[in-house]
Amino acid sequence: MPVSDIAFTPAVKAAQEQRGSRASYAKMENGRGWRDRITPDLEAFIAERDSFYLGTASADGQPYIQHRGGPKGFLKVLDDQTLAMADFAGNAQYISIGNTSENPKATLFLMDYPNRQRIKVWGEVEFREDDDELLGKLVDPDYKARPQRVMIFHVKAWDINCPQHITPRYTQEEIQPTIDELKARIAELESQTA
Repeated sequence: MPVSDIAFTPAVKAAQEQRGSRASYAKMENGRGWRDRITPDLEAFIAERDSFYLGTASADGQPYIQHRGGPKGFLKVLDDQTLAMADFAGNAQYISIGNTSENPKATLFLMDYPNRQRIKVWGEVEFREDDDELLGKLVDPDYKARPQRVMIFHVKAWDINCPQHITPRYTQEEIQPTIDELKARIAELESQTA
């Protein structure tokens, strides 16, 4: 069974067949296919992220997507099939925690807007309330947020998605060198005209 079967269910394969894309995906499955282990390239990609989206669903299938953010690299690789992060205090709705208590299946959606790259990761989530040792390894002491628990993501499959339709966006940190360069040039030009 190909790793991609986590998303390419029989219904999805039927839709692909009906719409003409099944043959190319079958070729992908018989070739490189999707991966089920975290590679050094994926680890490096994750280390540069300061946010991602977490998709969960309740036992009856009601979907939910939540944005997670923190300092760059807040989502950490524990081993070749496990990711973890400190779960910080938020709005106290606990939808992801409730969903995963009855349906641990989840998806991570990681975006690199400047380079127009996205990675999808499928797996299962668990939240640990009383693992102070692991929490201590995940918390950035310079980040001003209150950690409450650990979120562990057990990777089952991942895939790099195409860059089509991704509009580049930049963080303040990414754009600041250009702004500083422009300010310096403006100051230089102002002093020349004075």
